Amino acid sequence: MLKKQTLFLIVAILILSCKKTSKQYSAVSSTNQLITLEVQSKIDSTIQSFVTAGDIAGGSALIIEKGKEVYYNHFGFADRENKTPFDRKTIVQIYSMTKPITGTALMTLHEDGKFQLDEPLSNYAPEFENMTVYKGVAGNGQILTEQVNREITIRDITRHTTGFAGPGNSGLGELVKNADALNRENTLTEMAIKIGATPLLFHPGSQWEYGSSVDVQAFLVERISGIPYGEYVRMNVLAPLGMDETRYFIPDEDRSRFSAMYNRSQDGVLSRVPDEQAHSNYVHKWPLTRGGSGLTSTIDDYMKFAQMLLNNGTYGHTTILKPETVELMSTNHLSDTITERSWLPKRGQVGFGIDFAVRLAPPISEDENMGEVGEFFWDGAASTLFWVDPVNEMTVVLFVQLMPYDQIGLHRAFRKAVYSFK
Repeated sequence: MLKKQTLFLIVAILILSCKKTSKQYSAVSSTNQLITLEVQSKIDSTIQSFVTAGDIAGGSALIIEKGKEVYYNHFGFADRENKTPFDRKTIVQIYSMTKPITGTALMTLHEDGKFQLDEPLSNYAPEFENMTVYKGVAGNGQILTEQVNREITIRDITRHTTGFAGPGNSGLGELVKNADALNRENTLTEMAIKIGATPLLFHPGSQWEYGSSVDVQAFLVERISGIPYGEYVRMNVLAPLGMDETRYFIPDEDRSRFSAMYNRSQDGVLSRVPDEQAHSNYVHKWPLTRGGSGLTSTIDDYMKFAQMLLNNGTYGHTTILKPETVELMSTNHLSDTITERSWLPKRGQVGFGIDFAVRLAPPISEDENMGEVGEFFWDGAASTLFWVDPVNEMTVVLFVQLMPYDQIGLHRAFRKAVYSFK
């Protein structure tokens, strides 16, 4: 009988320990603290609801406010099929959350006086001289182009106003596909040659369009510094911040922590993307080290980067950028004359700085994401998200691995929970 009672007690303890997934935070006494115990509970229930509904397999969220960790929790699975929990050590693909890291690397060279933002890109990269703009196709099949009104500037590649086209941009898309500039077998120089030989979608500085601009930033860092981009960003951004698990390549010993990728179909069915497809960019060393995508990270690693930005370029005793450089990066660089902005308005009342969206006004409807004026943020194709909120001295990182990009309203619901009692 005693043995049965002992066994029952052990099982009960194990069950309770499995349920306790979140760090326990003490009650907040400060009246100006945003993330109270009530908000923590709201965030928990919000993310858990997406797991319970089968919209995501798992995820994690981390918030630091006024220099203190005020929220962390993880939910569900990084590998649903093998029941591997999503946790703080889970490695994820951050896709376009690579971009702000690249912009930071580029701006270290700006601080050193190596270039000016309004200089022509061709001053350092003749691959981008004599660019043309696509005008269509003649009846005989000839591609019609015209000369650019002005050269692409370095500022253009930091704010997506270059005119670089993607494969989905009308008739020009076929030329982009044929150029195959972002093929991972290319070097950055080979990529730049191919992009520079392809007509632009529009005249530089006239529109905002997401594309390969940040990949060209990585190329420019490599060209100006004379150091391979992967080495430069490691030496000047990642290593000084202690971001040892933010990498292009994941070694064998860490792959058990690499999250699976999940795809949600239009009818709501969540299925795993085969690892050989989802992970192939990261388990082999490829020539192309993109600036616009390609890094993996852990939630604590990426938070170090976000904290550096909040603290005006400094994390702990390490300074990456000057305060005035961070201010420049987090300031809107899109003038009112740039009215064609593709899907950027879907991000809310925002402009665009150097590799971040910048919130210019409060939300005007409940359909918009909540946030503070002055915040800057970006996200990734697998529905990851981070933002820096200087008003509340807060940084937030949300990790999931869901394709296609947030079709379920996760970011809006998460932000609403974070700001629920404001």
